[in-house]
Amino acid sequence: MDVIICKDAAEAGRYAAAKIAMVAKEVGNRFVLGVATGSSPLRTYQALADLVDSGKLDISEGSAFALDEYVGLPKGHPESYAEVIRKTVTEPLHLKPENVHVPDGFAKDLKQAALDYDAAIKAIGGVDVQILGVGSNGHIGFNEPTSSLASRTRIKTLTPQTREDNARFFDSLEQVPHHCLTQGLGTIMEARNVVLVADGEHKAEAIAAVVEGPITSMFPGSVLQMHQHATIIVDEAAASKLKLADYYRDMLEHLPEWQRVKVA
Repeated sequence: MDVIICKDAAEAGRYAAAKIAMVAKEVGNRFVLGVATGSSPLRTYQALADLVDSGKLDISEGSAFALDEYVGLPKGHPESYAEVIRKTVTEPLHLKPENVHVPDGFAKDLKQAALDYDAAIKAIGGVDVQILGVGSNGHIGFNEPTSSLASRTRIKTLTPQTREDNARFFDSLEQVPHHCLTQGLGTIMEARNVVLVADGEHKAEAIAAVVEGPITSMFPGSVLQMHQHATIIVDEAAASKLKLADYYRDMLEHLPEWQRVKVA
C-alpha cells in the first residue's frame, strides 16, 4: 500500500488523475476504469477531464464500471448514480455511453442483476484501475461495517450514518434510499490497481483505520491492506491521524525514478 499525502484536495485529485493516466497509457484502448460517486473523486474526474481536453489522455475507446447504485429511485432521478456518472465521468471523459456500466438498481430481480454485473466485469477482463472514496465509517463502495471481506456484488442496507452523510445530495433525509446494489469487497479487490482518494478532517479517522488499523469488517476499507497495488491519496487534513505520516512523506520524496508519478 502506497500512502500519498498532498497539500490539499486539488493536488490530491491531480495526483490521482496522473496515476490513473499512467496506467491507462500502459494498457491502451482496452483500458477499464472503475468509478465511484460521492464528493471525494470529483476533483480526480475534473483533473482527468483536463488531461483529456488538453490531448494528453485519450480513453474514449475504454470502458467504465460504477461501484454502486441506489435501489428505489426512479430511472433518470438526478441523484441516481447512473445520472451522476453520466454527468461527472461519461461526458467529461468522452467515453461512449454504451461502454459505461452501472449496477441495475432498477431491476425487478436484484439478485440476478448483481450476478450479471460481476459476470460483465469478468467478461471484459477485469478493472485496470478502481477509483474509491471512503465513508466516515470506513466503507468503500456501499460495503457497510460487517460486510464480508470476500463479498460479491449484492444488495445492501445502508446504515443510518451513511444515509445522513448522503442526505446533502437530496432535499431531505427521508428521500435517501435505504438500499443499494454495490460491488462487494471481493469484487473490488480483483481490480488490478486501486486508487482511493479522501480529503478533509472528517475522513481522518476512517483513513487511519483503513491504512494503519487491523484488517476487519468493522472498517471494510481496511481490506485494501491486502491489495498488491493500492494507492491511498489524501490531503493533509485527512492524513492528520496517521501515525506514520512523516514516513509516508519521506517515502514519496525518495521514490526511485521509475516509481514516480509525474503530475502535470
